[in-house]
Amino acid sequence: MLQYFTHCSINVTMVRKSVMARPSSLFLIFFLHLVLVSSSTTSTETRSEHSRNHVALFIFGDSFFDAGNNNYINTTTLDQANFWPYGETYFKFPTGRFSDGRLISDFIAEYAKLPLISPFLQPGYNQYYHGVNFASAGAGALVETFKGAVIDLKTQLKYHKKVQTWLRSKLGKVEAEITLSKAVYLFSVGTNDYMSIFVTNSTVLNSYSKSEYVGIVIGNLTTIVKDIYKRGGRKFGFINLLPFGCAPGIRIIKAENNGSCLEEASSLVKLHNKALSRLLRKLEKQLKGFKYSLYNFDINLRRRMNHPSKYGFKEGKGACCGSGQFRGVFSCGGKRLGKEFQLCENPNEYVFWDSYHLTQRVYEQLADQMWNGARKPNSVWPYNLRDLFQAF
Repeated sequence: MLQYFTHCSINVTMVRKSVMARPSSLFLIFFLHLVLVSSSTTSTETRSEHSRNHVALFIFGDSFFDAGNNNYINTTTLDQANFWPYGETYFKFPTGRFSDGRLISDFIAEYAKLPLISPFLQPGYNQYYHGVNFASAGAGALVETFKGAVIDLKTQLKYHKKVQTWLRSKLGKVEAEITLSKAVYLFSVGTNDYMSIFVTNSTVLNSYSKSEYVGIVIGNLTTIVKDIYKRGGRKFGFINLLPFGCAPGIRIIKAENNGSCLEEASSLVKLHNKALSRLLRKLEKQLKGFKYSLYNFDINLRRRMNHPSKYGFKEGKGACCGSGQFRGVFSCGGKRLGKEFQLCENPNEYVFWDSYHLTQRVYEQLADQMWNGARKPNSVWPYNLRDLFQAF
């Protein structure tokens, strides 16, 4: 977002030198003291208001939430989106978001009456009263997932600990604890732990069964969530895995499938989503005060892919930007797998923006469901996100 500042000029009128026109030195010192005390008090009050009147949003995960952290790390364009046509719809320039515009996390911030939550690695940004975004495109729950090219979840947690220290230094221990306990911790993670199996030469499933591998991924996520809980976090929002076996970039992996969804990937999604649901119900029972919202990304995206016109779209399977069948070749922007790519005229007509990611219009629809969705007590969705932001 571009901000425009209005500069005010102050005209200083010269006055004649006279005893009557000059305040005494004692008066000047007293006046300056009042100004400094007032400024300090206002600053303290402002910081307190941040912690008492706002619920901070801390964002973890992958490219579905990355607002630009990967712009500032040493990686390849496979894990970056800081070039045209990314961002063309809303921002009118590339921000690092893997979409034509805003992401789910951006809309959630808006609904919570928060500003856009900035990337943690954004140079010069160190105002964390409203929260911060740690997400990194390509990241997984496992450190090994695309290792060296992304900010894995464990490192994102380390960054969050730095923010905790900053909040204590600015707000004091008590106010910082209030901020951290009222905050919402939003997660999108796991997709890359499984997708990496199909887009690299991974042999991990030669060593583990599918259930065992899912258990490892869920185990790592559990460790992160429990660590945040131990440090004061109580309110957690999750999206489960999308049906990435049906993403344009995965549909084209096996030519013999004739463009159908990759069943091996779909089976992992089902296993993971069931395990995630079980985990969260278990944590709710184990951890006092633990509250969560789990959004069914899988089902709700499938509905739009299979019945696009019902949700206002024209195309549910092919991407707006890319090349090849379904525009599944990850070439959007011409800086990845080839310089040639096609770009649709109207992203609002498409579910998929590029080979793996969604359009702003889809993200807005899903975010609205996450925020306003009907609560289901004693189910996998006991709270929507609005409930979490309002809960104490």
